[in-house]
Amino acid sequence: ILQHWDVFKYVTEVFILVPALLGLKGNLEMTLASRLSTAANIGQMDTPKELWRMITGNMALIQVQATVVGFLASIAAVIFGWIPDGHFSIDHAVLLCASSVATAFIASLVLGMIMIGVIIGSRKMGINPDNVATPIAASLGDLITLALLSGISWGLYKELESKAYVNPLVCAFFIALLPIWIIIAKKNAATREVLYSGWEPVIIAMAISSVGGLILDRTVSDPNFAGMAVFTPVINGVGGNLVAVQASRISTYLHMSGMPGESSETAPRKCPSPCSTFFSSDVNSRSARVLFLLVVPGHLVFLYTISSMQGGHTTLTLIFIVFYMTAALLQVLILLYIADWMVHWMWGRDLDPDNFSIPYLTALGDLIGTGLLALSFHILWLIGDRDSDVGD
Repeated sequence: ILQHWDVFKYVTEVFILVPALLGLKGNLEMTLASRLSTAANIGQMDTPKELWRMITGNMALIQVQATVVGFLASIAAVIFGWIPDGHFSIDHAVLLCASSVATAFIASLVLGMIMIGVIIGSRKMGINPDNVATPIAASLGDLITLALLSGISWGLYKELESKAYVNPLVCAFFIALLPIWIIIAKKNAATREVLYSGWEPVIIAMAISSVGGLILDRTVSDPNFAGMAVFTPVINGVGGNLVAVQASRISTYLHMSGMPGESSETAPRKCPSPCSTFFSSDVNSRSARVLFLLVVPGHLVFLYTISSMQGGHTTLTLIFIVFYMTAALLQVLILLYIADWMVHWMWGRDLDPDNFSIPYLTALGDLIGTGLLALSFHILWLIGDRDSDVGD
């Protein structure tokens, strides 16, 4: 629906922001969920004082990260939009900056509060937060962020004609709040380290997602491939969900045997063989098999839902479903294998996987998912599976 709004038609760089900002939930909320799940599982949130300290520090930290990454994502969108076409509009650049920063900030605030509620509720009900928190962060993250981005960018686009000063004011307001969040996060020992060292994965992940956004922008802007828009959040969301659960579980499993960098029998891991990742008797290998088996039934439910709601512009032929499922299975297979290697590798390098692995994994999920989906649509077009209703 949103791809037909004026702001998406006339400022097509907003498409580049979509994976970068939807990926923010992988950078921020899902790492927050993973951090707090581990803290809850190892008894660091048992007293009200500890709980309050973890909440305030982590909320301030994700506001800092959201504002900075939202600003950088808008710059990436401007550059990626400008390079292929060669034309630059300062009005559109400021619109992208204001939309991106406002969306990132508000989405992180709302999702952060939901995450804290989910983790506290899970502990009270005796459920492992690792299994619950990251998928909720991912799915709600997509919905809330996309709704906010489209609503805010549409509102600011309307203001461009009569009140051009509104966009720079919005930008300046959110950036001016940064020092407050930095001071709160610095006072907290639990978040001080992430405030200094946690930028590299967040920024690299944003750049990887932006490349996925460029693929999306180039593909969806072609009327022959407009049908791809409805499937992109689904394939990226499912891949990111599943790999985040696995990364969070492996990380908690390692935390129970010591601290990052400490050599335990489970940690030293060169490049694992696919057999040990998927077919061993290890607890993490079993969860990898379960998560991989969820891909087909999960996507069939989503495809049926999209079809019954008459969403998108693609008729669900058998050949389309085969190509789509192949792309989805390949994406999750690659991600689960990379997760097994990456979490153990980071642990051995004295890095906490809760803070570092999920941004990379969800961003790679966005890039691989969007790339494989675009490839599937192009192959289907070449072999003659073309819809008469594409783009109406």
